[in-house]
Amino acid sequence: MADPMRIRAQAAGDKTTVRVLMSHEMETGQRKDAAGKTVPAWHIQEVTATHNGKSVLSAEWGTAVSKNPFMQFVIKGAKVGDKIAVTWKDNKGDTRTDEATVT
Repeated sequence: MADPMRIRAQAAGDKTTVRVLMSHEMETGQRKDAAGKTVPAWHIQEVTATHNGKSVLSAEWGTAVSKNPFMQFVIKGAKVGDKIAVTWKDNKGDTRTDEATVT
């Protein structure tokens, strides 16, 4: 299983900025290894975020996203102590969900 995501959610007024650093190799399927064999594609395809269980973000990604991707987004209405959860699913079926509390 992948390493945990680093998630920070900071409230400022009625807006909360969420920053996420995901740990994933993100192979395009076009690179070759030292032996000349193509490295199979392995990348995040779906990213979702929830605020206290309610969906606030849904994204579809492809091979053009960098290794260990960083994502930032802003939501309205989150308060200190609320929960923000982020989930990703890759093309091999692996999935990861992590959660942060709004500060």
